[in-house]
Amino acid sequence: MKNRLLNILLIIVFVFSVNAFAQEDLNLNGYEQYVENTMKDWKVQGCAVAIVKNGKIVYTKGFGLRDVKNNLPVTPNTLFAIGSCSKAFTAASVCLLVDDGKMDFDKPVITYYPNFRLQDDYVTTHITVRDLLCHRSGLPRHDFVWYGADNLTRKDIVDALRYLEPSKGFRETWQYQNGMFGVAGYLVDLVSGDSWEKFVAKRLFEPLGMKASNFSVTESQKSSDFAKPYAERKDDVKEIPFRNIDAMGPAGSINSNVVDMANWVIMQINGGKFEGRQIVGDGTLRQTQTPQMVIPSPITDEVFYSTYGLGWMITSYRGHLRVEHGGNIDGFSASVCFLPRDSIGIVVLTNMNATTFPSVARNYAIDKILGLSEIDWNTRLIGDMKKAKEMAKEQEGKKDPNRVEGTEPSHELKAYVGKYEHPAYGTVEITLVDDKLTADLHSMKADLKHYHYDIFETVDNDVIPKIKISFYTNLKGDIDKISIPLQDGVKDIEFKKAVEIKNVDKSSLEKYVGDYEVTGIITKISIRGGNTMILTVPGQPDYELIPTGENEFNIKNLEGFSVKFTEVSGKITEMIFNQPNGVFTAKRK
Repeated sequence: MKNRLLNILLIIVFVFSVNAFAQEDLNLNGYEQYVENTMKDWKVQGCAVAIVKNGKIVYTKGFGLRDVKNNLPVTPNTLFAIGSCSKAFTAASVCLLVDDGKMDFDKPVITYYPNFRLQDDYVTTHITVRDLLCHRSGLPRHDFVWYGADNLTRKDIVDALRYLEPSKGFRETWQYQNGMFGVAGYLVDLVSGDSWEKFVAKRLFEPLGMKASNFSVTESQKSSDFAKPYAERKDDVKEIPFRNIDAMGPAGSINSNVVDMANWVIMQINGGKFEGRQIVGDGTLRQTQTPQMVIPSPITDEVFYSTYGLGWMITSYRGHLRVEHGGNIDGFSASVCFLPRDSIGIVVLTNMNATTFPSVARNYAIDKILGLSEIDWNTRLIGDMKKAKEMAKEQEGKKDPNRVEGTEPSHELKAYVGKYEHPAYGTVEITLVDDKLTADLHSMKADLKHYHYDIFETVDNDVIPKIKISFYTNLKGDIDKISIPLQDGVKDIEFKKAVEIKNVDKSSLEKYVGDYEVTGIITKISIRGGNTMILTVPGQPDYELIPTGENEFNIKNLEGFSVKFTEVSGKITEMIFNQPNGVFTAKRK
């Protein structure tokens, strides 16, 4: 019994001596206190940190709470959403397919998905897999295409890209674009024969021992150790709902813990090797860590000439090569970083929305490990945040010089109600309840208040920022479209009002059948296939008429063209054509 107790004590002493040696070797004295103090400044509820050096995990630690309500602590095994840190996994997946001889970085996307289209035909035929992975398509973010749209599939998002306006020329400049990583993930689906999720799990998670990692916040919540998401709302920190982005998974849906992510970083530093096994080819993986595009960014004494590889940001940090990527999704912020020439890696995961804290914890650790002069990153970065907040508050108090006071909407509020559609952005539904208009995009709702004329403004809330919606009338004076500035650098996104099609039976349509004369031309109305009403004009193809109201029809596939029948004492006497070039009346024969 005494010998057994002695052995246990020796093991405990050995474990503690290894931890103490590791921390001393890393020069992390005071680091944990620093993290705890700065978490309070940034209102971060929970955080986990892992550090690797020379191919080994030398430090893991959980700080704060993963679940505030239930007072549950963060551990090194706590699952966090890593957001855009997922992009490097998609790039590595492409590397594996390149290694397999099934894909080429520099072949056009249409080689693997012939139906792929962008707005510009030249870009469609020339954009390559490499272009997807380094953000040089010419498209800006356009994130409201997919954000919140839980009903979309990955293919839906990929196919929607053809309807989006670019803001820059192809390969002209670096512009962050999540959709292109969605395309890259979809190519992995097509080329491998497996879903992106299954491919990453089999070819990356499994050999790296990333047993806890998964691809959906729904799956994470089945774990016994997961972090809940938090955000600052009007100076208070509140738990917020998880954001499911499964369809856009290749751009940001992975959930992991710092232990699993440390293994991922070890492989990155070691040229694709992990525990003696070559997981990803050294040559292909190095391409992901090689600059492809310059990132427009300020130059400081510590960080300058930032570039983007394939799923990684690359820069010089205080004279040391640094490869890094941040991740942000509702309620979570992350940083995955490594210094390949120094064989050092750092992972910082948090359950706080849109916080710069991971950069603070990361930079301070690097400075300590490398023995660099101490920089008060916390004071510097929190100072920047406070300045931004102060500027925003100043703007809130200022009178809007562009607003015209004393105007009213041109129609009754009920005329603005309806569903407005865009082929990529989906549907904005405008509803009216208690004399108040509300806009709903992908189930993200905001009340509207009148700004001036036919322009309304969203009431700022936690999901949708303050933004203006412009309503437009057609030639008949009806509200028929809206435009919303959802993306900087391009024209306002235009949504066309969906026509409410009336169900009309054949017997009700028969009263319109007959010949109508206009300027000597005889036009005909007939019924085809049960209850489809057809307009025939000599020398032109037949047109289908879509019932939209009492005696009113739109001409299918001809925007701005409609007909209205005049009814007197129960009989149709004329047909009035409403066209962009005028109004024409055809008398019934």
